Parts: sequence; structure tokens; C-alpha cells
Amino acid sequence: MGDCATAQKILVVEDDQDINALLAKIMRNEGYEAVQAYSGTEGLLRIESDAFDLILLDMMLPGMDGMSFVARLRGELLSSTPVIVVSAKAGLADKVDMLSLGADDYIVKPFEPEEVAVRVRAVLRRSGDASARETDGGGKTYVFKGLTLDETARRVMLDDAEITLTVSEFDILSVLIQSPDKVFSRERLYELVWKSGYYGEDNAINVHVSNIRKKLAAIRPDEEYIKTVWGIGFKLS
Repeated sequence: MGDCATAQKILVVEDDQDINALLAKIMRNEGYEAVQAYSGTEGLLRIESDAFDLILLDMMLPGMDGMSFVARLRGELLSSTPVIVVSAKAGLADKVDMLSLGADDYIVKPFEPEEVAVRVRAVLRRSGDASARETDGGGKTYVFKGLTLDETARRVMLDDAEITLTVSEFDILSVLIQSPDKVFSRERLYELVWKSGYYGEDNAINVHVSNIRKKLAAIRPDEEYIKTVWGIGFKLS
């Protein structure tokens, strides 16, 4: 559990009062400070007036749904605050849409409190590791076929163009570029990036890899950077 004086702040955006209260309780039991919002509009107002370490977000919200919320967060507000979607919508298309927009993880209702706690710890640990690298300058720079990944600045350049990646996309590319000849299974990528138990989120890895490919292809459409090794996983090409 965290120290109250330095507690990380979690924004819970959920219109169901009971579920909102439960998520806030789970976060407080873990030592975090929980701030509650009951609509997408209220959630954005909170973000505009305060800084948060992570957002727990429902998809079906009054006024502004979860998809519009993430689109505004990543687009207009240019916020990189990690987002974990907590939704009753369990369809693959819903997960793909939210991850494609820039969500970092997706939990399906009904959920176990420990699963929420583990996922939050994992995402916060990754964002905390990134902050530590930025502070102490201990990161390295990797280069592959005109692609440059700077761990310290969390920056990716292709030729002279900067590639904007989400936290998850950057971390996946970082794992791949550090061992360009190695094939990583989806399970191993999930464990290395989320640093927690594997929850069978093959589709999350697939969507993030697809997002990376699209962003790189926008600069170099004829160059393949991430190769799918059928039946195994991914490697740099």
C-alpha cells in the first residue's frame, strides 16, 4: 500500500453509483487516492482541473460515452494519462475500438476486486518506471532501420518524423527493438509490458501491434517493421 502523503491519484468515471463506490473502495484499500466522477463530461472537467495518475473508465456513460472520452483525452487534451476501461461490453469489437483509440487495458464486468487491483498496479508501475527513466536519464537509445527509440525521453522517431505512441505501444516496441532477432509470444509480451499475470489478452497485444504498424506505415508504407511469426508471436522484421 502507498503512503497517504504520496498516494497516487485515480479518477473513477462510472455512472453506476454502486460500481463507482466499489471501484473507489478497491483503490483506497490499495493505498491510492480515489476521485469519483459519474459522467464523461464530469470526468473531463476533473482532468482539466487536476492531475491524475490513472483513469478507470466505464464505456456506457450519460452524455459522453467512453469512446468519446478517450478520443477527447488523447486528441484535444493531448493527455497520456493511462486509461483502463471497465465495461460490461465484452465483445471483441468493443475492446479493439477502445484499445485502438488509446486505452491501455480493458477489464470486463463483473470483475474480481483483485484483478482490478493487479491491473492498476501493473499500469502504474510501467508509467512510474517511465517517469524514473526520464528523471535519472538511465534509459538507452535503440536504432533499427531508420527507427530510433529513446527510452529516456519516451520518444520514437522514424527518419525525421516523430511517431506518437501510447504507453502500451511504446513499451511493446521497446521490448521488440531491444532484442530484434528474438520472437516474442503474445503471452510473453503481455507479461513483459504489463508486468503481471497473463489474462489471455491476445487481442490486446494484436491491436497494439496493429496500431504501431499503422503509425510506422504512415511514414514508410513500403517497409515492414514488425513481422508476425505465425503460431508463435512477433519480432522485428
